[in-house]
Amino acid sequence: MANRDTIVIGASAGGVEALPKLISGLPADLGAAVFVTMHMSARDSGFLADRFNFVGNLPATRAVDGELIQKNHIYCAAADRHLMLQGNRVRLSSGPRESHARPSIDVLFRSAAFERQERVIGVVLTGMLDDGTAGLWTIKDRGGLTIVQSPEEAPHPSMPESALRHVQVDHVLKIAEIPAVLASLVKAPITERKIGMPDEKLRIENQIALDNNALELGVRKLGAASFYTCPECHGSMVAVKDGSFTRYRCHTGHGFTPSALSTHSRQNVEKTLWSALAQLEEREVLLEEMQRTVRDLSGAGQTTDAYGAERHEVQRFAKRLRQLLTDPALHEEANGDEAKSHGSEPPDAAASLDRARDM
Repeated sequence: MANRDTIVIGASAGGVEALPKLISGLPADLGAAVFVTMHMSARDSGFLADRFNFVGNLPATRAVDGELIQKNHIYCAAADRHLMLQGNRVRLSSGPRESHARPSIDVLFRSAAFERQERVIGVVLTGMLDDGTAGLWTIKDRGGLTIVQSPEEAPHPSMPESALRHVQVDHVLKIAEIPAVLASLVKAPITERKIGMPDEKLRIENQIALDNNALELGVRKLGAASFYTCPECHGSMVAVKDGSFTRYRCHTGHGFTPSALSTHSRQNVEKTLWSALAQLEEREVLLEEMQRTVRDLSGAGQTTDAYGAERHEVQRFAKRLRQLLTDPALHEEANGDEAKSHGSEPPDAAASLDRARDM
């Protein structure tokens, strides 16, 4: 009888501390292959495997494209490459980024769910925003088991909280409890489960991550057209439904969770406001120079009065924008867990502009 021989783990902020604690508790005879993705920069490539080898019982390596998957081995994502499974081999892909990330937790989880179905155990650890939710939902939908780090313990609880909102998680555990539960689940025989999500949708998304040709592969079949455009390439996006969770993918393949899209829209609003303030201040200086030039040439008159009146209006609008840009409400979520978005639609970023009109 088959057992669950594939473990996929995703972490983001706080993962550098959490992952070694989990890995150190896994037994040498675990009986499963372990795949780990953590958001990282290019300069961080390879450091996870070194840390795992120092603290753990299982050999860990940075994944190599095309290598055979072996049990009792840990495969770590390489920087700027999606870590995926294809058949009995590891794949590294330069496919489209998801929520500005490559490697992406969701890409790893979806590929494992497609290839191994009920043989997969998915684990979401500490992190900001809502990465991992869609992938964990897919694992559960394909018959796999799901584990989430307790949000009360996680230094950055947004990823675990998002997963718990949208996925019927099997286990919510502290880091110290996860290794023993994983070892037990790997050894337990698989009972028959009803598999929900159609293979075709999952196949298309895996191929997009591998082949980087979303339009030809049928990205428009993944969901209805949405109101939003892609922050990466400005292409139109479709809304992809994973149970109660909605995410977005453009026709070139970039993917976004709701919180990632919200973060970008907030940044764009602030950038637009600063640009508008700069243009108003430039116009204020220009009007001052024009007023002074006309006064020097012809003395006071209606023309200089008109320039002065317009300059006064520009100053008034500039003052409103400065007040808005220093409003704490514009920034309160921009640098942290704005990720705690509870809905499946990005918040209306234009709310900041509504406050400006009320000044």
